[in-house]
Amino acid sequence: MGIRHSVLSLLALLIAAPAAAACRDDTVMLRGDWGGARFRVAVADDAAERARGLMFVEEMAPSTGMLFVYEREQPTAFWMKNTLIPLDMIFADAEGRVVSVHSDAVPHDETPIPSGGAVQYVLEINGGLAARMGIVAGSEMQHPAITGAAWPCD
Repeated sequence: MGIRHSVLSLLALLIAAPAAAACRDDTVMLRGDWGGARFRVAVADDAAERARGLMFVEEMAPSTGMLFVYEREQPTAFWMKNTLIPLDMIFADAEGRVVSVHSDAVPHDETPIPSGGAVQYVLEINGGLAARMGIVAGSEMQHPAITGAAWPCD
């Protein structure tokens, strides 16, 4: 029984270690009933970076994106002016819980895309990817900028 417990404890540590090691400024993790995903991100955490966002980006690798970080939780809306590629927008609250997902935002469209509630984080990834992966409201986001996270880095 002692050896089995030790082996199980070691396996649990090995499985947990990559998740903790992956908590980096350039990485966002998502998890839910659908499974999990990891995205390499650029972080837009000031007004100028958030205003530019992914404008003028001509292509983006499937496992990359941009994380928009706001100082506080608030309703927000995005648009696609000067954005050249379709995007999915994953809106998350102060704890990193996904509030809503907007799929396949149309390039150059200036129609506001509302967050669907108070959010503090928005992850933009390639259009259609969230639906293919199953990312939905209620999923949890992990990143060092998310303080008081439902899925903390530690």
